[in-house]
Amino acid sequence: MYGTRGAAGARAITAVLGAALLIAGCSSGDGDGDGGGPGNGDAGAGITQQPKDANPFWVNPDGNAAQQVADYEKAGQDARAEEIRKIAQQPTGEWISPDQPEQEARGFTQAAAKADRTALLVLYNIPHRDCGQYSGGGAADGDTYRGWIDAVAKGIGDRPATVVLEPDAVLHLVDGCTPGEFHEERYDLLKYAIGKLKSSPSTKVYLDAGNAGWGNPDQIFEPLKWAGVEQADGFSVNVSNFYSTEDSIAYGKELSAKIGDKPFVIDTSRNGNGPYTEGDPAENWCNPPGRALGETPTTKTADPLVDAYLWIKRPGESDGECKGGPKAGDWWPEYALKLAEG
Repeated sequence: MYGTRGAAGARAITAVLGAALLIAGCSSGDGDGDGGGPGNGDAGAGITQQPKDANPFWVNPDGNAAQQVADYEKAGQDARAEEIRKIAQQPTGEWISPDQPEQEARGFTQAAAKADRTALLVLYNIPHRDCGQYSGGGAADGDTYRGWIDAVAKGIGDRPATVVLEPDAVLHLVDGCTPGEFHEERYDLLKYAIGKLKSSPSTKVYLDAGNAGWGNPDQIFEPLKWAGVEQADGFSVNVSNFYSTEDSIAYGKELSAKIGDKPFVIDTSRNGNGPYTEGDPAENWCNPPGRALGETPTTKTADPLVDAYLWIKRPGESDGECKGGPKAGDWWPEYALKLAEG
C-alpha cells in the first residue's frame, strides 16, 4: 500500500560492507579512478567505475552483486555471471546502518573520493520507521536519531556525497500510516538532518517524496516544506518502487512546481517494466515478479528538473518476507537474475 514499505533497506549487508571498508577502505585500490575503492575488486569480479561525465557516482567493487558475479564465475556459470554483472557494474545506494554510521559514512566517502567519484548514501533510521512493517524499526528516539545524523555528517566530512534522506518518512505522515503523536517530532528531525548534512557544502541532500502511484502532489507538498525540503537540494521519487521513469518525471514536475521548482532524482533501479498490477494490491510493491532493471544511473536525464537517475534501492535485495523472499535487505540471487534478464 505504501510503495516503499519494506523495500527500503539493505542494512544487514551494508553493516558488513561498512566494517570491511574500515579495514580496506583507504589503503587499497589502484587510485587511478578506474577501479578504486576498498579492495579494488577483492570480490574477484573486476568491477570498474563508470565514465564520470555521465555517471559521477561511485561503484562499489566489493558489493554483494560483485561477490555474486565472482561466485558464479568460480562455479563456471558464466552466463549467470554476466547477467549479474549488469547490476554489479552500476553505482547503487549504500544504506548506512544504525550501528556504525560514522565509520560507514567515512569508509564509503573515502573510497569514492579515492576513485574520484561521489558516494551515494541512503539514510533510513527515522524513529517509528515503516509503521512496523517489513522494514520496521529505526532509532529509539529523537535524541538517538540526532546523534546518528551527527555521526553520519562527521563521517562524510568535506568529501562529496549525495544523500537520499529517509524513504517514506514524509509520505507516511501524509497517508495516515504514522500515528499523529509522532508527526511533530518527525518534522523536527527531518529539518535537523537536512541542516546538519547541508553544513558541508560538498553534501547534496534529497528528501524523499513518495512515488507516482501513492496519491496526489497536493497532499504532500506542504508536509515536505514543514520537513525542510526548501533547505535541501531537492527531493527523491520512486525509491524502491517500480513506476516508470515517464510517470515519475510527471509526478516530480507537478510536485516541484509547488515547492519552488526544486529539482529531484528518480530511483530507476527496478522500473524497467513498470509496476506490478496483479495479485494482492496491498503487496504488489513487495518482490513483484516480472520486473526489470531500469535506466542505468546517470546525470544525463530527460528533463532539466531531474538531477539524476539513481539506483537507490540495490537491485537483487529483498523487499521483505513475501513471495518467497528473505528478510528485507537480504541479497536474493534468484530475484537479481530475473531483474537482470528483464
